[in-house]
Amino acid sequence: MKLLISALEHSSNIHLKALKQELSSDVELIGIFDKELGSPLVDLSSLAIMGFVDAIKKLRYFFKLSDEMLELAKDADKILLMDSSAFNLPLAKKIRKKYPNKEIIYYILPQAWAWKQKRIPVLEKTITHLASILPFEKAYYSKNAPITYVGHPLLDEIKEFKEEVTHTNKIAFMPGSRRGEIKKLMPIFTELRKKLDCEAYIIVPKQFTKEELNEVYGTLSEFKIVYDAHQTLHECDFAFICSGTATLEAALIGVPFILSYIAKPLDYFIASRLVKLDYIGLSNIMFDKFKGEALHPEFIQKDVTAQNLFEAYQKFDREKFLNNSKELRNYLSHGSSKTVAAIIEDK
Repeated sequence: MKLLISALEHSSNIHLKALKQELSSDVELIGIFDKELGSPLVDLSSLAIMGFVDAIKKLRYFFKLSDEMLELAKDADKILLMDSSAFNLPLAKKIRKKYPNKEIIYYILPQAWAWKQKRIPVLEKTITHLASILPFEKAYYSKNAPITYVGHPLLDEIKEFKEEVTHTNKIAFMPGSRRGEIKKLMPIFTELRKKLDCEAYIIVPKQFTKEELNEVYGTLSEFKIVYDAHQTLHECDFAFICSGTATLEAALIGVPFILSYIAKPLDYFIASRLVKLDYIGLSNIMFDKFKGEALHPEFIQKDVTAQNLFEAYQKFDREKFLNNSKELRNYLSHGSSKTVAAIIEDK
């Protein structure tokens, strides 16, 4: 079977690796994905963007890439789209129009529940299987929509969970995976680190070479550099994390943390007008849907200061967080890779 993949995000490719382990050996991946998984159409590093402004600058390139994916769809038995709705939803429409009988599976759906709910009828009409990783998501779709809650991929990938509050005096810092967000947060995290009497770990994405670290992160003499996020988060007592998948990873592992996020002013202005949510962290959004409250503190834009983060750290109720973390794990129930593999292979 030839499976056309469109996985542009780093986090999507982590989930794709777990999914590939559940697929039969005769499933051949073609399209856009991490080069560790085969021979992709493009190098993922060329697709990295941060925010609306960067996306506009690369529009022509993405239009060309979409046309190339449409051509590849001709020989594909099935199509698997992952996240990245700005690219994948228009691609799905083009594939459906040109190849009306192609089976299209969307895994990690567009966040239509957060903004642009008018996309929901389009998704229902265009996608053969909507594989949801959020338990509350199905409620936003029509009764007969082809949507299934398949579990959450992080529960396939995380191997160790905290069962009690720990006291190792280790704190993790995760300033993000994109250069822009790292450069905004690192000066604040460095200042914050000076206020903390601890072993400080900076979790670095594996795509950065040693030569790039100083240029992207600045001076790291006050931190121990590590690459294994899940293991480090499990070993630490606390974490300071940029918005993104890492916040949900930390929440499920059970390490208490504070979210910090600084966007480009124009990006933040646009997003604040489009997205009507009380929180930006996925674990907070999910826990609010489930229990009607936040799981962890969030600091955004000008509120991201070393003093604010330090004060929130001192006030943090770690026992309550751990209990809520366990409830969140139970809410998500199980991993998703086996279920998605069964949908792909019609098992």
